[in-house]
Amino acid sequence: MIRSTIGAVTFGCLVLAGGLAQAQEMQFFRIGTGGAGGTYFPIGGIIANAISNPPGSRACDDGGNCGVPGLVAMAQSTNASAHNVNAIQNGQMEAGLSGAATLHFAYNGKGKFEGNAKPDLRVIANLYPEDLHLVLSEGASLNSLADLAGKRVGIAQAGSGTQIAVELMLADYNVTRDNMDEAELNNAQSAERIADGQLDAYFYAAGTPVAALIQLDNTKGMELHNWSPEEVKMANSTVPYYIPSVIPAGTYPGVTYDVNTVAVSGMLVTNANIDEELVYQITKAMWSNTARKLLDNGHPKGKAITLETALEGVEGIGVPLHPGAERFYREAGLLK
Repeated sequence: MIRSTIGAVTFGCLVLAGGLAQAQEMQFFRIGTGGAGGTYFPIGGIIANAISNPPGSRACDDGGNCGVPGLVAMAQSTNASAHNVNAIQNGQMEAGLSGAATLHFAYNGKGKFEGNAKPDLRVIANLYPEDLHLVLSEGASLNSLADLAGKRVGIAQAGSGTQIAVELMLADYNVTRDNMDEAELNNAQSAERIADGQLDAYFYAAGTPVAALIQLDNTKGMELHNWSPEEVKMANSTVPYYIPSVIPAGTYPGVTYDVNTVAVSGMLVTNANIDEELVYQITKAMWSNTARKLLDNGHPKGKAITLETALEGVEGIGVPLHPGAERFYREAGLLK
């Protein structure tokens, strides 16, 4: 089931101010996100609000939204990265959020995308780092990832970027679907299973703090696996786009220790065939003063989404910028 939030739209206003001519000018722009309990979904909703400016809305100069005139962007809840890149390539969505690792594998036809490359993927912006959480029941611990053999482990949703990366990382410790009881669940479902004692551990990559984990922490309690330096090094070697990171103590009140882990960049992605001028205007709207306020106030991770870091890591993943986004960044002085 796909749920949608429509950014910057009040249908009553559209009816009053719309009319047939204005309705014909309306353009929809679908953004694939992730599960409602994660970070992609709320961040996608903020971006949708920032770039929308439906027919009949006040102009930016008159104190209205500074989105693209006539554009109605919608954040759709999906199974996250792998689902989104498939949908974008197939024209089922105009844009979506994806982890850098999934984006690299999909564009180049590697890993689970072997023989199924997505050559039309293009980057609009780097957004923020997504920390890989390995969630355990309160009081539980692991000596190493090898301890997950024989356990009930949530490996994220089928086809998600997290699942692709996690399976590669676990294979380094000889932990596979053959010797663990794996569960393909979204973050909210996994948190419920941990709380009910139906899972021993689960993985989830997202910008902190994650809503479903806050709820788990506040109700049943939880632990996060503190990755050893060797585990961090091995993960980074196996999946190069996961880099060393730290979830600071107190990010989740019950987790009173720093958590060493790995993180992957979350990217906003579109299709090469989307109109250059439209993507230029969308990129410009993303970095407007209005968008800045929405990002700063809408989600704790929104403050990490900045124009200064919009191109971080993009060159390294080997996926081109969309020409419309590239034009904006050249004008902004971020590209020569």
